[in-house]
Amino acid sequence: MLKKFLLLNLFSVFFISACTAERVENKQVGEVKEIKRVFSEVIPGATPDMVTPSTISGVYEVVYGAQVIYMSKDGRYAIQGDLIDLKSRVNLTESARSAQRTKLVKKIDESSTIVFEPQKVKHTITVFTDIDCGYCRKLHREMDQYTDLGIKVRYLAFPRSGINTDSYYKAVTVWCSDDKKKAMTDAKAGVKQDRKDCENPVKDHMKLAEQFSVSGTPTIVMENGEVVPGYVPAARLSRMLDNVKTASLK
Repeated sequence: MLKKFLLLNLFSVFFISACTAERVENKQVGEVKEIKRVFSEVIPGATPDMVTPSTISGVYEVVYGAQVIYMSKDGRYAIQGDLIDLKSRVNLTESARSAQRTKLVKKIDESSTIVFEPQKVKHTITVFTDIDCGYCRKLHREMDQYTDLGIKVRYLAFPRSGINTDSYYKAVTVWCSDDKKKAMTDAKAGVKQDRKDCENPVKDHMKLAEQFSVSGTPTIVMENGEVVPGYVPAARLSRMLDNVKTASLK
């Protein structure tokens, strides 16, 4: 009799717990749905890549591309900024951004990029570049220094002046050339080229730049998704990449 009573009690506890968990889950589903609805109203046509509960009760982490914001569970309030765990001293927002950037980088079709590759690849960087950017040209002039250190450089186009501008057409011409690497080198050396047009990835690269919140060039994306704005000398960049690799192995 006692055994039967205990079994009934255990079943009741399990049933109540399951129902409570289901109610909580259903509530979260509703909150996530509302957040997505509000997000799509604020940014017409946009859908978050991920909406998950943050470490703060009642606040959700909303990921769109490599951008991270926080929204209240009713979708009324949004918080822009970094969420930092003061106990562990970890920037939780930057960790989320880096994870998303890494996913985005892995999805890039390498055939749409212009690649300068060393004989033995030690590290790979993805660089948003502008033909007319002075520091982009400086980086390119030192390409041999990067490849000598085993750094593979993948170029994506980001003409800062926007679509249908001189810099944009220069990028399209480079990506439509038979020898893209030579065309890139010539263009960055100021060599005038006859305008070419074809199916090209320049606009797609520019949309991707928006997801990475790129505002200037060159913008370097490292293997772990960390973004380095601006020109970095080859030796220094090599040390940075070595440190990233070492940290990932710990």
